[in-house]
Amino acid sequence: MSRDPTHEWPVVESEREYETGWYTGGYDRVRQPDGSEKDYYWAELPDAVVVVARTGDELVFVDQYRPVIREQCLELPAGIVEDGESYTTAGARELREETGFDPAGVSLLEEFWCSTGVLRHRRGIVFAEGLEPVDRNLDDNEFLSVTTVPVEDALAVARREPANDATIEGILLARAEGLL
Repeated sequence: MSRDPTHEWPVVESEREYETGWYTGGYDRVRQPDGSEKDYYWAELPDAVVVVARTGDELVFVDQYRPVIREQCLELPAGIVEDGESYTTAGARELREETGFDPAGVSLLEEFWCSTGVLRHRRGIVFAEGLEPVDRNLDDNEFLSVTTVPVEDALAVARREPANDATIEGILLARAEGLL
């Protein structure tokens, strides 16, 4: 269902202030419903995919240090969707590269905007099954280990600090679809 805003919220000015290898940042000056103008800052990131990969009665997790939050995180495999890739293709590739599992089947559970108050970023959650071992192919910034977690414990494990939004979302969506 799509809803139209009650006010046009015209963009008076749009400025890209900086570009990094990971994202672009800037602001849009918009005219608000009361006629005033305000700068709304944003960061634009490429689409990302999160993989809920089931092998028997377990889910595949990766354990890695996240320098941005300075914490060791246990989370679902994830990565950037490359140009021309679908979420399912990217999910299968990321799963192979990070974990060494090649899925027989990958299906899209959901795609959505993330942190809409500050990010221009979409995320897809995919479900992978029929996993076969293959060689891993880690990126030069990936230092992670692979582990499995029993399906019945996965949500409790995902909620432990430092909890990760994408991991919790993936497990909840897969559970809602009757896949876990």
